[in-house]
Amino acid sequence: MRFSSPLLLLLIPAILLMLLVRRKLLSRIEGTFRFSSAMLLEGIGSSWRVRYSRRLVYLRGISLVLMVLAMARPQKPIGETKVFVEGIDIVLAVDSSGSMRAMDFELSGRKVDRLEVVKKVVSEFIEKRPGDRIGLVAFSALAFTVCPLTLDHGWVEKNLERVKTGIIKDGTAIGSAITASLNRLKDTKTKDKIIILLTDGRNNAGKISPMTAAEAAKAMNVRVYTIGVGTKGRVPYPVPDMYGNVVLRPVEIEIDEELLKKIAEVTGAKYYRATDTRSLENIYAEIDKLEKTPMEEIGYNRYEELFGLFLIPGLAVLLLEILLSNTVLRRLP
Repeated sequence: MRFSSPLLLLLIPAILLMLLVRRKLLSRIEGTFRFSSAMLLEGIGSSWRVRYSRRLVYLRGISLVLMVLAMARPQKPIGETKVFVEGIDIVLAVDSSGSMRAMDFELSGRKVDRLEVVKKVVSEFIEKRPGDRIGLVAFSALAFTVCPLTLDHGWVEKNLERVKTGIIKDGTAIGSAITASLNRLKDTKTKDKIIILLTDGRNNAGKISPMTAAEAAKAMNVRVYTIGVGTKGRVPYPVPDMYGNVVLRPVEIEIDEELLKKIAEVTGAKYYRATDTRSLENIYAEIDKLEKTPMEEIGYNRYEELFGLFLIPGLAVLLLEILLSNTVLRRLP
């Protein structure tokens, strides 16, 4: 059993202290009538009504304690809530380097940069995989975990929105991105573990070789799907002109497709070139073909309210105290 509002239980010691103080005060009150000699009262004892009327305060205390217990909302779990889901563990490694600002994609008829397209398509992919635990790693010259593996896909999507270019030092550390993703997967018990690496450049940063990281992924039975994002050749890139206005200038951005193919091949996955939304959707269709792994989560999110077990006796005791104090145990002033 648990209490939904346990802080209310602190009122119980206060009630007991109040009863103790009241008893002490009553014992010190002197009688109202004075007699010339105590001999007149010898042999006269107090009646049972007087004795018990003094104890009515204890009924009030018991009633208050029971009501406090009821207000604290005692609960007990109805039973184990077990959720069985079939899914795989997926880490999305998203390139957030400066080259992802190249505007060679379109959404709804307007030119947008590569990162915006990736975020949109990845978000749609997350929504279609309700049974998978998904994590998020962003990288440029360094790699960092944006969101650990979780079934709370709404939280993953919120964290995906936080991924921006220029947050950390510019560059493309593919080896570091794979290593950071493996760190998210190393302690999971799921049979199928996958990394989806999206990048638009060449490895030019980080202390870990991409192929060394790929070999580590192979040893851990992790497939690394690689996606080269962006069209080939010169692409429009936003740069400030001499007046401070942002204009699009053609720049050359090269993708190391050979490296991405080797990483995918070593880990038993595939390489895709994503020049549009359809290219990204292809890899998601490939992931759908993978074997699903049953996962079980146990929770206690359904409880039975037990406040009635305390509230009803508390009201009954209070009613009894009121009834007795106004009838057989009534005290005259």
